[in-house]
Amino acid sequence: MLDLTTLPSPLWVLGTGTSVGKTHVAGRIARAWAAWSPVTYRKPFQTGVDRPDHPEADATAVAGSGITAECHVLLRAPLSPLAAARREDRTLDLDATAVWCQRPAEGRVLLEGVGGLMVPLAPRIHFLAWASGWAAPATPAVPGSASGACLRPADAGRIPCVLVALGGLGTLNHTLLSAEALMMRGWRIEAVLLNPGADGTDPATAGENAALLREFLPLRVEVLD
Repeated sequence: MLDLTTLPSPLWVLGTGTSVGKTHVAGRIARAWAAWSPVTYRKPFQTGVDRPDHPEADATAVAGSGITAECHVLLRAPLSPLAAARREDRTLDLDATAVWCQRPAEGRVLLEGVGGLMVPLAPRIHFLAWASGWAAPATPAVPGSASGACLRPADAGRIPCVLVALGGLGTLNHTLLSAEALMMRGWRIEAVLLNPGADGTDPATAGENAALLREFLPLRVEVLD
């Protein structure tokens, strides 16, 4: 299994969709890091809650000894940020949120996305476009993966990420699409983490899916225990 303490900081925890276990993974990484140094966990967009200390807020789930948990945009409806903001007649200030994410912090910094990679944040702007836009410029694409993806050099200057996915049926398609979208925009994926606990997949099936993904992706693919 991947040694979580070796993951770089800052680091994004991203998912192939909603309810894949991003917060569970973020909590595990944060606790592993906190054994060695202070950790700042940041959730730029949180839907489905009305206050930062809500029992179901992701920051509440991750907070702990040595871990400072912060969230920025709170929206009451459990929808995409764009849909939830429209219910409240709000327009999200994405530039201000990017600045909030990049503030200096003590120790290591862990950021968690919202929903899947292309969840809408504003008209014609999804999460991946937003998060890619304020990172460093991407380097030119290099053709050639078994899945037909365009690969980029290992370090294209963006904040690296781990990609969390379900363990069972449908995860191959969702993971390959998500990984390709990230690589096409120059992201460095430290690992793909299949989370069978999120969809009740048995370990053997999750292991088979991980093995198949390794045939298509030039990435580390692990199954969470």
